[in-house]
Amino acid sequence: MTTLLAIILLLLKIGLVFFGFLLVGLLLLSGWLVLGERRVLAWMQIRLGPNRAGPFGLLQPVADIVKLLTKEDVMPEGADRLIFPYAPAVVAITALLIFAVIPFGESWTIFGKEIPLVISDINVGLLYAFALSSLGVYGVALGGWASNSKFSLLGSIRGVGQMISYELSLGLSLVPVVMLAGSFSLVDIVNAQASYPFVAVQPLSFLIFFLSAAAEIKRIPFDLPEAENELVAGYHTEYSGMRFGLYFLGEYVTMIMLGSLVAVFFLGGWRGPLLPPVLWFCGKVIFVVFFMIWLRATLPRLRYDQLMNLGWKVLIPVALLNIVVTGGVSLWIRG
Repeated sequence: MTTLLAIILLLLKIGLVFFGFLLVGLLLLSGWLVLGERRVLAWMQIRLGPNRAGPFGLLQPVADIVKLLTKEDVMPEGADRLIFPYAPAVVAITALLIFAVIPFGESWTIFGKEIPLVISDINVGLLYAFALSSLGVYGVALGGWASNSKFSLLGSIRGVGQMISYELSLGLSLVPVVMLAGSFSLVDIVNAQASYPFVAVQPLSFLIFFLSAAAEIKRIPFDLPEAENELVAGYHTEYSGMRFGLYFLGEYVTMIMLGSLVAVFFLGGWRGPLLPPVLWFCGKVIFVVFFMIWLRATLPRLRYDQLMNLGWKVLIPVALLNIVVTGGVSLWIRG
């Protein structure tokens, strides 16, 4: 009976969090995040942003969605008819599935039973998140290859090379976090920051992780796969309608997901004084996302050789050195 109750509670939690929060709330949030980014960029660049659709432009995401849904869905001649339609979904779905291990707070008490605010607290949650983020590479690679376009193929090759390169520094930057927390569970990592957030003792890991995360989602100054002055629009050049919208949606869902991981790994997750834990978590995610938008308004695009040099010659060696120093300091403190 206890096992049956646990299964029912797990299914209810999956339905509430995944279908209720993620598929509805997160997708709508991504739409208004696009509006928020456009308004913030306009404010930083001293110009007007979207302000025509609805009061203060608040209905602009609705207009964008209607436009994408009503545009003709074109498939290029010679495109792979099996892979081309489904490649965009890979990017969005893999990002959504990572939220299964991200804790949004401690727990809620319902009918006298405490329910953790995470779908599944597995002991290898960090590895699960990295495995799914690695699968997102296939959405870029397959989309460019299946389009039967030289521009799309070049954009996908750039994207795959960039994402694989920066996944290495992304993973290495979290080794000190795992060493300090003593666990791969994201809940344990947050609990290990009860006294102080890890950014206070691992600022170098935080910087490497943040830069690698920005490169992973191909944001300025790392948006080489979508260099419009060179490759038209990169790997999604041949996509139109809602299939292009899925690529666009996947980028913003991934931005929210990486903001959540930054909050979990370095900013103490849901921990904070006075406010409810969920509000602390959401506030930290919003701060990280805002900072990514700020970078887009501030920095120019890197050249491709500069991008690869930064990843292979700077971030990876520094991350390896940081692991050695962290291990040495930990042994010295314990000894």
